[in-house]
Order: sequence, then structure tokens, then C-alpha cells
Amino acid sequence: MARKFFVGGNFKMNGTRKDLKAIVDNLNNAQLDPNVEVVIAPPALYLEFVKQNLTKPNIEVAAQNVFNKPNGAFTGEISVSQLQDLGIKWTLLGHSERRNELGESDEFVASKTKFALDNGISVIWCCGESKDTRQAGETIKFVENQLAALAKEINDWKNVVIAYEPIWAIGTGLVATKEQAQEVHASIRSWLKQNVSEKVAEETRILYGGSVNAKNCKDLAKEEDIDGFLVGGASLKPEFVDIINSKQ
Repeated sequence: MARKFFVGGNFKMNGTRKDLKAIVDNLNNAQLDPNVEVVIAPPALYLEFVKQNLTKPNIEVAAQNVFNKPNGAFTGEISVSQLQDLGIKWTLLGHSERRNELGESDEFVASKTKFALDNGISVIWCCGESKDTRQAGETIKFVENQLAALAKEINDWKNVVIAYEPIWAIGTGLVATKEQAQEVHASIRSWLKQNVSEKVAEETRILYGGSVNAKNCKDLAKEEDIDGFLVGGASLKPEFVDIINSKQ
């Protein structure tokens, strides 16, 4: 089964209503490849604003985080039911900025992923290694450990999209070569085949993230196991359209 190309835009902690309206208007007015699934993740304050201003029905909105409890005394967190109340169907989880800056462990990310999936929210689950880990030749082992923590918690993978984001390439201007990216993507798919199932390995989309831009996206998109992108800074710019259309 062909995997539908997927492009996510992670706006991170960027944008005011004026900025986000301009980004959304650009997407609304653009000719986008109809064969690409697009999901954009604005800051939580603006989830409803962005959703209300999108006119293209094939673009979904994602939260950048969700908690692993239904509700309660969890100051600053967002619940699944709150996302559903806004009609939000997606969330990012496990982004390296939350793992590293906020101390989220593999196990905690996995528990949040399980809770989201069990309650009807699809997940863009992020993984990736540091520069030190890559230089030590331990990239594959590191990513496989992250996958193993997730696989302990979930059984149904149909609403999971994996985003491989080498930490050393996020926002640095450095990009994994297409060969480096393909190697890790192929290893992730192989791990899924050996440890989950051949069906999950074949059907799960694996995105590349890490300074993706209009110049490098077409070459990366040609690789067999790269099923799309999770885009950071470039998703705030007009070139995001070019990345969405990178398969054309």
C-alpha cells in the first residue's frame, strides 16, 4: 500500500494573530498538491483561531502537546477532551525541545502518546539523536530505544506518524544528507518490522525533520523511506508551500 505523503508544520512558540493569519492566508490561496496530507501546529493559544481561518478542508490543525490525564490539577497542561472540543484531531509528542528542555523521558512521552491515541487523537511522534550520539556512532541504537519505549505502551499504530528529527539539525541550518536520513528511516522501518509487525512497518509514515527548506526538500522526498517532513522555521515562511509540493 502506498503511503500518503505527509507534511507537518511546527510553528513552535512563534506568531501573533497577525502573523498566523498571514501564514494561513498563504496556505488558503496556494495551489497545494492534493495527494499530500498537511497538518500545522500553531501555539496552543491560537489553535481555534488558526482552525477558524483555514478554508482548505485538507489541512488539519495539531496541538504541540497534550497531557496523559483526562483533566484535573495540572497547571498549564492541555487535555485530550479540550482538543476535541475545538475539533483538533492531531498532536505532536516527543519533540526534542520538550525532551531536552523540559525533561520529558521516553516513558513519559510514550504514556502521553498512549493516552492521546486511546482517546481519539492522532500523534506525530518525534525521535532523534544529539550530535554527540551521532558522532559516537550510536544513532540507530538511540532511536531504537525511543521506539522500544513507545512500543511497550501502544498496540495500535494506525494513527501514529513518526518524525525522525536529528537534534543537531533542528534550527541549525545543518541538514542530514539524504543518505543519512534514508539510513535512519530504513532502520526505523526495519525495527518496526522486527518488533511490531510487517504491516505496521509498511504502513507507518516516517517523516524527516531538521532544517528542511525549499532547496533540500525535493532531493530528500525522493528517498524510499522518507514519507514527508516535519518542518520548523520554514513552515512560518511562504516556502512552506514549496515543501508541501516537493513531490510534484
